[in-house]
Amino acid sequence: MGLGISEIDYKSSNDIEFEFDPSAPPPFRLADIRIAIPKHCWVKDPFRSLSYVFRDLALIATFIATAIYLDTWLFYPIYWAIQGTIFWAIFVLGHDCGHGSFSDNLLLNNVVGHILHSVILVPYHGWRISHKTHHQNHGNVETDESWVPMPEKLYKKMDYSSKILRYKIPFPLLAYPMYLMKRSPGKSGSHFNPYSDLFQPNERNYIVTSTVCWTIMAAILVYLCTVFGTLLMFKIYGVPYLIFVMWLDFVTYLHHHGYEKKLPWYRGKTKAAKLVLGKYYREPKQSGPIPFHLIKDLSRSMKQDHYVSDYGEIVFYQTDPHLFPSSSPKEE
Repeated sequence: MGLGISEIDYKSSNDIEFEFDPSAPPPFRLADIRIAIPKHCWVKDPFRSLSYVFRDLALIATFIATAIYLDTWLFYPIYWAIQGTIFWAIFVLGHDCGHGSFSDNLLLNNVVGHILHSVILVPYHGWRISHKTHHQNHGNVETDESWVPMPEKLYKKMDYSSKILRYKIPFPLLAYPMYLMKRSPGKSGSHFNPYSDLFQPNERNYIVTSTVCWTIMAAILVYLCTVFGTLLMFKIYGVPYLIFVMWLDFVTYLHHHGYEKKLPWYRGKTKAAKLVLGKYYREPKQSGPIPFHLIKDLSRSMKQDHYVSDYGEIVFYQTDPHLFPSSSPKEE
């Protein structure tokens, strides 16, 4: 049996300091956290979910119309930042469809997911399946799927240009389209190929469907370029798409890198789970509408979180001096 709630130290991690062993299992189970979250948080309301879809699509249409009407370089930077962020919101809604948290109706989830992800050139089923693999193998050097920790041996074999593309800003912030085409470094296959190692034989029809939807959207964009001109389409769609990709890579990179003194993979939970997490609970950082404090975290991690050792049971990146004070970042 797991630890009962009465057996856990309830003092907040913000109130005390304690010796933390990153390789030791926490004194609670995921089931304990799940039980602590109120039941209403688990209810899937398809009408509420759809309201978010219609709201975001309406915002996209409104900003497109405004940008075309004003057609001034003074407004475009504002438009790009806003529209790219809404594209990111569209991706998150499609992500929820893939996880099944959008609604309990599988058909509704798949239809909405295909529409939302195809609009931003993401193959819905291809990414959904690889993302599921990622969740099932999170942090495993051999079997994880995205932001896989780089083994030291592979890192040292990388040429200089490859290291620049993976670790030097802004290149990692534009990695997502390449990941969809070619997967992570050291892995073969594609999110568009039904015969890729990513997928099981019984999933191939799903991949064909998503690839066809992606192709239709790409064809629509090409057609619109012939009608309205490539420059206008680049301003209206191309730049917001790049902003969306940068948001996606920025957020997911920080999800999978960086140092926290307490329990790395349980931060950001709701206060309902605070009683169970006890001294492992971390208050979310309040940053306002723009998370400027994360820029420092991203910059530091890009410089230090490069590879894990080929030997031993390693949990974190050895090159991070916060975790291994006796060592310093190594560059090849």
